[in-house]
Amino acid sequence: MELQQRINAFSLLGQQLRDYVDANQGNHRETDEKLDLALERSSHANGWFKRESLLFALRQWGQLLTIDNLENWTDPYTFTKTPHYKTVGVVAAGNIPLVGFHDLLAVLISGSNLNMRQSRNDKFLLPALVSILESVEPAFKGRVKFTEDKLQDFDAVIATGSNNTARYFDYYFGRYPHIIRRNRNGVAVLDGTETSEQLEGLAEDIFRYFGLGCRNVSKLFVPENYNFDAFFQAMYSKRSVIDHHKYMNNYDYNKAVYLMSDIPLLDNEFMLLKQDEGYSSPIGVVFHESYQNQDQLANKLMEDKEHIQCVVSGLKLDGALDFGQAQQPGLDNYADGVDTVDFVLNTSR
Repeated sequence: MELQQRINAFSLLGQQLRDYVDANQGNHRETDEKLDLALERSSHANGWFKRESLLFALRQWGQLLTIDNLENWTDPYTFTKTPHYKTVGVVAAGNIPLVGFHDLLAVLISGSNLNMRQSRNDKFLLPALVSILESVEPAFKGRVKFTEDKLQDFDAVIATGSNNTARYFDYYFGRYPHIIRRNRNGVAVLDGTETSEQLEGLAEDIFRYFGLGCRNVSKLFVPENYNFDAFFQAMYSKRSVIDHHKYMNNYDYNKAVYLMSDIPLLDNEFMLLKQDEGYSSPIGVVFHESYQNQDQLANKLMEDKEHIQCVVSGLKLDGALDFGQAQQPGLDNYADGVDTVDFVLNTSR
């Protein structure tokens, strides 16, 4: 396939996703049936994958997969008729719905084949989307293989996991060209001048997918003596998380552990704020840390960049996103800042 053929196919997939989410289902009955089944199976298999979260993920990808977006994204790269790698292996995470789709897209848009080891937590959505892709462009048939077993038959690999599993990835995949991702988290920088709308956007950044994504804000940087009243008031826009038993079980457990250890907390009965220099907070908990001035904070963020996936703020910080945008990355927002398309196109053994 030529690049434009691949772009056209993914744009058709995006159109069908948009039609499905918008309930304009009359033109794509086969697609609707595939997505209905995938969503039902996903929500039954993974208690964190509520239908609203699944539809949000489909909506985000539907909005991204347009001709203009895809052409603008691919324009800076040089594509050849013969792919640099015949097959790229991907070890996908399963913490949020469709978290492995960007790697799938990057590999296929580059002209390579894909061999993906799916997470058991998210094993129905991606095959459904690939099936739709094959329907709109039959040339993709046979280009994607899914497995839950050991990843085999690949020329390069992209693997996503925890800091612990990354050590094993280094061992098993070290002899191949590779991208290995570790734990990262989103952070927010506040200065006390945020509007209620901005703070409600921050609530979206914290609670979307129940805080399970690497782009979710799990850490706040605030000025010394910061007043959290406005912050907590804005968080009530997401108080519906109290209706989710898995989330509340985690909240209750973490609260009990902290209280038994006499750790000071701020609590609004569905989230905890804990002063902590770490970045990866437990579910139902957000860490916070004070800063003295923006220069000192900028140095801190630079020193700890290996722990940070994204920054949201109303301040003029390098690369900072607007509040509410953490879980709406563009096509060129690569995980860990590593360009996967460039990797697939150019990296040699």
